[in-house]
Amino acid sequence: MPPTPLDHAVAPLAGVEVVTIAVNLPGPVAAARLAALGAHVVKVEPPSGDPLSTYTRGAYDELCVGQDVVAVDLKSPQGQAELHRLLERTDVLLSSHRRAALTRLGLGWEALHPAHPRLVHVAIVGQPGAAADVPGHDLTYQAVNGLIDGTTLPRVLLADLAGADRAALEAVAALVGRGATGEGRMVEVALSEAARDMARPFRWGMTSPGGLLAGGFPAYGVYVCADGRVAVAALEPHFHRRLLEVLGVADSADALAAVFATRTGAEWRQWAAQHDLPLEVVV
Repeated sequence: MPPTPLDHAVAPLAGVEVVTIAVNLPGPVAAARLAALGAHVVKVEPPSGDPLSTYTRGAYDELCVGQDVVAVDLKSPQGQAELHRLLERTDVLLSSHRRAALTRLGLGWEALHPAHPRLVHVAIVGQPGAAADVPGHDLTYQAVNGLIDGTTLPRVLLADLAGADRAALEAVAALVGRGATGEGRMVEVALSEAARDMARPFRWGMTSPGGLLAGGFPAYGVYVCADGRVAVAALEPHFHRRLLEVLGVADSADALAAVFATRTGAEWRQWAAQHDLPLEVVV
């Protein structure tokens, strides 16, 4: 689900104007975050549209709710002039182009800042610094951080979504900074760094094989039940004690597996609610 918009009477970004030229997933998610906080968003798409609309129309429609969508050919002088007219009254520009592509479009910071000195530019890139133009995607950023298991593709586009949240946060932070200095600034948000940060629990050993949250703690795991699976997360000491006391079993994966196999997921969910324990049915 997209972020829930706030009441514009109390929305913290009410009155903030955002233009996004970012297509695919991270940029639209970041724009939707800002819109949910009350910003007015103009989504500038190429004449061929946002590729996200062809990958999954449902996601595209959700992420564009409440935004003004316009088609502009940024590769043409007329399209670039139209964008600059928009930027005259814009607070935040979101992009997801490579650095070299922005320069070709006349949107490098050395050109943007003199023309629009109060503009905040949040540029979503693949990798930071000199590697910003190196191609990559969510899959490759997860791969180099140890987050791919075998040949199974990840269910969560972790780098994209974490990077989108970071882009929205950086936009808000830059607006706060502008309030103090009167000057806009450019911030690059690297998806590879977002993946690296999300991989911290793995590097710390928490979710690496046999780690505390990867099979090393029996009360935190997934178990087969009579009609499927249940996820049990009795991690804190009081939850852990209560789980073992109420079930009357030993603190072992085998003992828990044996007891969870005796009831359906719905029965275990009701039981967990009665005993204030964190358990859910795996869907």
